[in-house]
Amino acid sequence: MPSYDDFQQIATAVDDGVMTLTLNRPERLNAWTEAMEAEFRRAIEAAEADTAVRAIVVTGAGRGFCAGADMDILEAGTRGTAAGDATAAAPAGGAQAAAPEGLDRNYAWRFSYLLKVPKPIFAAINGPVAGIGLCMALFCDFRYMAEGQKLTTAFAKRGLIAEHGASWMLPRIVGLTNALDLLMSARTLMTDEAERLGLVRARPADGFLAAVQGLAREWTHAASPRSIGVIKRQVYDGLFQDLDAAWRRADADMVASFDSEDFQEGVAHFLEKRAPRFTGR
Repeated sequence: MPSYDDFQQIATAVDDGVMTLTLNRPERLNAWTEAMEAEFRRAIEAAEADTAVRAIVVTGAGRGFCAGADMDILEAGTRGTAAGDATAAAPAGGAQAAAPEGLDRNYAWRFSYLLKVPKPIFAAINGPVAGIGLCMALFCDFRYMAEGQKLTTAFAKRGLIAEHGASWMLPRIVGLTNALDLLMSARTLMTDEAERLGLVRARPADGFLAAVQGLAREWTHAASPRSIGVIKRQVYDGLFQDLDAAWRRADADMVASFDSEDFQEGVAHFLEKRAPRFTGR
């Protein structure tokens, strides 16, 4: 079983198919650091390899989700000493990693690798989120936000630009005009407006995390893990493909699915009128 031990700035727990990853610097509203990023990626990779995990939920300890980059890092940046820290836009995997080719180039950057994880990732935004914390959430598959919380891109009010793929992903979620509004103004919006824009789905603050974990568990127990993984890759690959390439890929994936155990189980549980017992194979 993959290891979830030895973390200092995050915490993890696996329960009934759901791995909950908690950003764990509550005294700093879970502000992002280089150490947190390394632990975050290690935990995601462990969950990806763990056959007992079908979904990942990311949340924050205490009253915040992630307040953005740690202010000590931003202050260092004003002195020209921020290279290599939590604000640097290095490819995921580090400088020594082999350069990916083809579509995989798009999944090699900070946070974009989340799109390639073949398990759904739910951002459970329990409190304020800003800057790099929001960028991370943009690359999760689903964003749920507790009612009455605040969200901001923050960059323009710090003299910065749309970092970490935000200028690419945000328009694809909320549309061009809304993305320009949120990025250029860096204004703060509440959960209800974020939901109207299609950026998040709102849920009551009471019992918020348990509700998101329940959704993740329900969805991934009712559907084939293999199908979920293939569909996720189809959708994100499709952002970089033309229709012809996407269609050909779907046809090939459909033929391959006929030979899977999950296809056999999908037909069997329907005909037998019972709950599915998918294996992901």
